[in-house]
Amino acid sequence: MKLSYIELAKLIISPSNMRAKHKRRDIQDLIPSVRARGVLVPILVRPNGEPGVFEIVAGRRRFMAAKAVADDGGGITELPCAIMEAGDDAGALEASLIENVARLDADEVTQWETFVRLIREGKTAEDIAATFGLPQRMVERVLALGNLVPRIRALYRAGQIDVTTVRHLTMASTAQQREWLTLVDSEDRRAPTGRLLKEWLFGGTAIRTSTALFDLEDYTAPIISDLFSDDSYFSDGALFWQLQNKAIDAKREAYREDGWSDVIVLELGEQFRSWEHDRRPRDKKGRVYLAVSSQGVVEAHEGYLPRKESLRLDREIESEAPKQRTELTAPLRRYVELHRHLMVRHLLLSRPMLALRFILAHAITSSSLWSIGCENQQTDKPDTETSITNSPAQATFLERRIWAYEMLGLDLGRRSLTGVYDAANFSEIAKRLVDLPDNDVLEIGAIVMGDSLQSGSGAVDALGELVTPDAGEMWLADEAFLALVRDRKVLLALLEEVAGTDVAHANGDASAKILRTILHDCLQGTNGRTQVLGWAPRWLRFPATSYLAGPSADEDAERNEDGDLVDLPENADTA
Repeated sequence: MKLSYIELAKLIISPSNMRAKHKRRDIQDLIPSVRARGVLVPILVRPNGEPGVFEIVAGRRRFMAAKAVADDGGGITELPCAIMEAGDDAGALEASLIENVARLDADEVTQWETFVRLIREGKTAEDIAATFGLPQRMVERVLALGNLVPRIRALYRAGQIDVTTVRHLTMASTAQQREWLTLVDSEDRRAPTGRLLKEWLFGGTAIRTSTALFDLEDYTAPIISDLFSDDSYFSDGALFWQLQNKAIDAKREAYREDGWSDVIVLELGEQFRSWEHDRRPRDKKGRVYLAVSSQGVVEAHEGYLPRKESLRLDREIESEAPKQRTELTAPLRRYVELHRHLMVRHLLLSRPMLALRFILAHAITSSSLWSIGCENQQTDKPDTETSITNSPAQATFLERRIWAYEMLGLDLGRRSLTGVYDAANFSEIAKRLVDLPDNDVLEIGAIVMGDSLQSGSGAVDALGELVTPDAGEMWLADEAFLALVRDRKVLLALLEEVAGTDVAHANGDASAKILRTILHDCLQGTNGRTQVLGWAPRWLRFPATSYLAGPSADEDAERNEDGDLVDLPENADTA
């Protein structure tokens, strides 16, 4: 290759130039620069075969801009050129595309036309990928446009077909493409596009091979690959369901052999309604429900029982147990469970080796959360939800969880470190964990344990007695707590702890509402009362203890629709 100045009149556009067929004169951005300084970067040319004439392989826009300036009296008569050897068609194509591939206005059809010409010159997809620094799969995607009939490519280039539709059409047979074009031309029928096109191509729902429970080697019909995604699809839906149903039956039998009381396969497309079921472990007659979508996806929901059956079993258990009235209503018990949970998992951050041991205990003995699931801190009381959000123990844990996300390269929008990951996620996370220092790995283990620690479970009690949280420092006495304490005897016991025996005795006949007001004033330091700091009810301590030795005086009081005790009539003179 040599450099030389060549007259404008002796330069022509080479058929090898990627833009040779483009009629659009996209040169207005170059003309001011060419008029001021001329063409500084040499144009790539090669001999044409005619004496003294050269084809422009790369640099068409610079040539057109220079010609426009010359026609306008700009004084340009020749251009700097790098001259290739004659006959190097593959090299000329490569040079043209290399120059233009970085420009975003080269559509896929134009790239396909140039790539195909390179293939005809003896290049492979691997060669093309190496030449242009592109992934081989990207080159194969462009070449896949060759599966399209010419009219579809023309419609796509003209902007009459969107990119999603044209990519789906690369999976269509020639007959299907022509049938689709018939629908395009039809006045009373509409050609499917986008997702509907994929369903049309597969005669119904497109089923991904990733959904198969069976070995793909058992599937004897063709599998259609989508070069524009990581998906591939079954071409024969009937054969897929024949093999998939057989695999579902085997999965059901495996669950039964594993000790589950029953395995229910839902009707095709039926959603599993978790809200109509209670969680029941395997040793307490829990069932497995297999939900099968129309796309072939099979989801196993382990450890559930219809709520009516679960309540019946609970009643049977309760009828066999001695009667004992609890001092905690259901909402208050949930409040206590959640706050005990927060304190224990907060302190797990400083006891990672203990957390690791509990992780192993979960792995060995299993639990209702070890799917692995995440404690969702669910409550139907908005005030309790606000209390959990404002807990200092919650804030500290969430801060360290975000740190763990960053260490593992996970999306900061995730709500826990636990969950279902595909193989790619697992490999990446495993590599990151191998590279992390031991202390970081141990803390991540503590966070995982905290996320999968079930509130209200024996694990919280066991851990709490080992890490011994100071509830007075980690819990905030809030409105939600006071509103949930309904029993007047319990309120008196709390008041005695907070304000002393004299205050409690002086208000012994007060209503629950007044007792709550006094407690509020003592804990918040309002209405002239000295604020009591560092106090927490016995239920939040480890081990937890009760306030009532026997049945409450309010045992026979009427309860409201939430199951809470209704206040006794107020005594206005006992405050």
